[in-house]
Amino acid sequence: MLRTLRTPTLEIAYEDSGPPDGLPAVLLHGFPYAPRGYDAVVARLTAAGQRCLVPYLRGYGPTRFLSAATPRSGQQAALGRDLLDLLDALAIPRAVLAGYDWGGRAACVVAALWPERAAGLVTCTGYNIQDIAAATRPAPAEQEHRWWYQYYFHTERGRAGLEADRQGIARLLWRLWSPDWAFDEATFQASASVFDNPDFVPVVIQSYRHRFGYAAGDPALEEIEAALAARPPIPVPSLNLHGETDGVGPVAASAGHGRHFTGPYERRVIPRTGHNVPQEAPEAFARAVLELMAG
Repeated sequence: MLRTLRTPTLEIAYEDSGPPDGLPAVLLHGFPYAPRGYDAVVARLTAAGQRCLVPYLRGYGPTRFLSAATPRSGQQAALGRDLLDLLDALAIPRAVLAGYDWGGRAACVVAALWPERAAGLVTCTGYNIQDIAAATRPAPAEQEHRWWYQYYFHTERGRAGLEADRQGIARLLWRLWSPDWAFDEATFQASASVFDNPDFVPVVIQSYRHRFGYAAGDPALEEIEAALAARPPIPVPSLNLHGETDGVGPVAASAGHGRHFTGPYERRVIPRTGHNVPQEAPEAFARAVLELMAG
């Protein structure tokens, strides 16, 4: 069921499924994806008697900013703060947090800075908190090539390109990032409508500029960004699901991420799976969530 709630910053739209009591799972999508990516995961979790909350991130779908004066920021502190505000607005003391891409970053931020709110963490590609201070150091050429879209978004040409062809860019990234996933046009269109949000482009552009130090952050989030700059460890039970054929974050990149987790931690490489793990491998994703819910 689609519901909305108000936080100090947003009116967040979210899908609420399963029994209302018990420990919930919050499932968080990334860029450029949508809650539809979790449909098969939600079906498995609710069949097991679990409650699932799938929010639309800021800049996506029906989620809206309350004030025109609020910076349209997609920085990591904003994503984490939105998740914490969602839990507060729903009076949820603890939940299993699960996500990939931007959603995985939001989940990692809350698990690191407010671990009492995370009963467990499912994160795709590992420790997703950005090291912004180190972002100006060039990466190996292969990785720089994978990040072409981020550099494109650093330019005004990239902003105009995203504004003019949101779906075209998203469809291309889906293909590049998940080379073994033969999604059809109907599957893509089921998610693509969420990019029509009026704040989608400014939030996306700010996100990819801020992480490289090319755009200022929201002043209200400076304290959180300062805490994240220290690269805080994640102390909650965590499962890292890394798609074997991820086209943006190669599987070797998370091999050493265990050093960032001080609680129980396991890394699982998911065969023939790319970047969009919950939609490409829903059984593996749902199983990970259920394992953490079982404690």
